[in-house]
Amino acid sequence: MQEHRRAELEAKRLRLAELKKAREEREKQKLALENAKRRDSEPGTPSARRDVDSFITDILRESNNRSVGDGTPSVPGTPAPANYTSIQGNNPSVSGRISRASNTSDLPVAKPNFMLANGDQRVFQQERHVVYSSAYLLPCSPFLQELFEFPRKERVIYNKEVQTTEVATEPIVIPAEDIVQQRISREQQEAEKAVARDKELEEEAVKLEKEIEEEIRELTEEERASIFVAPEFIDFLEQSSKIVQRALSDGYDYIRDYTIGADTGTDDSEGKRVKRVCAFWDERWCKNRSITDVDWSPKYPELSVASYNKNPAALNEPDGLVVVWNLHLLERPEFVFHSQSDVLSVCFSPFHSNLVFGGTYSGQILLWDTRSKHLPVLKTPLSAAGHTHPVYAMQMVGTQNAHNLITSSTDGMVCSWLVDMLAQPQETLELVHAGHNKTNEVSVTSFDFPDNETTTFWVGTEEGNVYQANRYDRAGAKAGLHQSDIYKGHAGPVMGIDFHPLVGSVDFSDYFLTCSVDWTVKLWRKSTAKPSGTVQFIHPLYSFDEADDYVYDIKWHPSHPAVFGTVDGSGKFDLWNLNVDTEVPVVSTAVGTNAINKLQWDRKDGRRAALGSSDGKLYIYDIGDMAIPRESEWTDLQRTIASIAGAPGAGSLDNDPRVLAGR
Repeated sequence: MQEHRRAELEAKRLRLAELKKAREEREKQKLALENAKRRDSEPGTPSARRDVDSFITDILRESNNRSVGDGTPSVPGTPAPANYTSIQGNNPSVSGRISRASNTSDLPVAKPNFMLANGDQRVFQQERHVVYSSAYLLPCSPFLQELFEFPRKERVIYNKEVQTTEVATEPIVIPAEDIVQQRISREQQEAEKAVARDKELEEEAVKLEKEIEEEIRELTEEERASIFVAPEFIDFLEQSSKIVQRALSDGYDYIRDYTIGADTGTDDSEGKRVKRVCAFWDERWCKNRSITDVDWSPKYPELSVASYNKNPAALNEPDGLVVVWNLHLLERPEFVFHSQSDVLSVCFSPFHSNLVFGGTYSGQILLWDTRSKHLPVLKTPLSAAGHTHPVYAMQMVGTQNAHNLITSSTDGMVCSWLVDMLAQPQETLELVHAGHNKTNEVSVTSFDFPDNETTTFWVGTEEGNVYQANRYDRAGAKAGLHQSDIYKGHAGPVMGIDFHPLVGSVDFSDYFLTCSVDWTVKLWRKSTAKPSGTVQFIHPLYSFDEADDYVYDIKWHPSHPAVFGTVDGSGKFDLWNLNVDTEVPVVSTAVGTNAINKLQWDRKDGRRAALGSSDGKLYIYDIGDMAIPRESEWTDLQRTIASIAGAPGAGSLDNDPRVLAGR
């Protein structure tokens, strides 16, 4: 709304400027036209013209008075002029000899060029009677004298053949009276239209000025309050403040002078192998809440997501939250999504970077979109067709063109969902085991799929056992749990399970780790034997018993084959390297005094680890060079696993795990 009003105001200002410019141009043109008309109508100054005429008249009057006042010539030696009113003669020319005693009235008179007394030169025409007005003829000489005609003054005539090239022109046609009147009327109409148009433009300019004054006037308190609560203003303020805070949170030194030598001091974190990057926490959203799950964005390595449970002290706030944090925005979350129930599991979609999935305590599966608002864009119904118990685990499996969201709840129900259709699950699978005493249900707390596997998965349960399960019927095995194979080793609920990633020169994807509230971490190898009718217990290859509290989560490192991390109830983050030591972790970091519930490595290179705490804080740690493996790490891990298994044929990975007893 504000952007629209600002655009309208700017358009009005531009229009007003155009109108003012057009008005100035019209005034300039009108002034130039008036000056031109004035020059055409007044070729000279009247007073100057009058002075020149009076001056010439005075000169002529003075000359005439001197010449005819007493009948004597005005110039000494000049004969007195004779005044002739007419001359008669038939002969066009006579001899220049004439006698003083001759009677001029009887002789033919020649018509030469006479110099008149007033200075004008006139040529007599061949006529019988020539009348001269105000002219004085020179008298004849008293002695014989040969007279000659005055030479004519050469007249220089310039014509177009001399100066210019001949250009064909159309003959000038004098317009008729009707045409002239039509032209005059048309010009009058155009002039009236121009005046009307100028008037309209002036009115529009005045109107625009008034509108602009109204737009930029001082707002009242009510108008300000309405603007502050407008959704458009809130969105603008949120987005712009995020950009400013990202810039302020950047740790780069913009005023560093590279011409100065390097600092001699050492960094406080130098020598530490694990360094805390930041800790995300917001008092409004995270107070009195615990983190239940964490994940990293598959596309943006700086984004991480955490799910939160209910805040008992805030009854008006949503029960569950999903918060997206940004490493370049430390003071506030990037996105906050709401849920009507506690969110127990969360994950980014690896194929759609804008989608976030969450599993809730009520059994609903929710889908949020970062391009949308706080509420979910899709959610599953609360019906028996889906989950009706808490969903503690979910995972996306498949490829870009064919993938499903797999979820599990504590009632043993496993559902497969299409991303764009959460109205009902695509398929359901109920996990039951006939060997249970009171109920056949298997309460699933965690599950995981091996790499490049979409149908077979392993689940950890509240009873402490691990089971293999199939989504579909396969050769020799039906859909559901393998009733004969029981991975038995934990004395309490299994809190986490993770298969070794399929990376490097050696395939370790048959091995997986589990952690439990029995303070232990177990290393397993999946069974490759065909199911049989008798129950067989599979024991772990090795047990890591270094923890002093519940071990809540465990994850293999995504790029280093021998490294994995664990978090426990005492607030410690333990980093293990099996090629270095199998008894104790290589690095043990006390993150805080509260329990650490979840652990997740970033998807880019595994240098950072996200740790979710029970006090609502999300810690980001950097493990540095420990994330970079050597080329020999895979072969070293082969020897390590063979040695810790403690079975004949050390160094071979083909030992049957069912006969290998744990530590």
